[in-house]
Amino acid sequence: MAFPATYNFNYYQGDTYSFTILPKNSDGSPFDLEDYSAEFTVSTERGAGGDRYVCTSTIDVANATVTCVIPHLTGRDFDPTITHVYDVQITKDAEVYTLLTGTVTVQKEITGAV
Repeated sequence: MAFPATYNFNYYQGDTYSFTILPKNSDGSPFDLEDYSAEFTVSTERGAGGDRYVCTSTIDVANATVTCVIPHLTGRDFDPTITHVYDVQITKDAEVYTLLTGTVTVQKEITGAV
């Protein structure tokens, strides 16, 4: 496996945001996600410190995909004055693989501002 990949993205505060990951084996074939669970976490800093936001992650075994979602109620709490970090991990028994990591730049919302 060639993990993790890096994906940095911009996020509009308070919106629902989703993306889908298609993990592959080193030979390019789809990675078998059967019996794996996924976790998508956004944080204000790497490591154990910082504010952590557990977002939604769903595995579709038939299509070999992991879909990650920042729900709007979670994302409205993101601080637009700092760059957040995140990672997406899959786990099966004692196996843990980080599929994706990167930064999230948050733009302050207008209409739903609290």
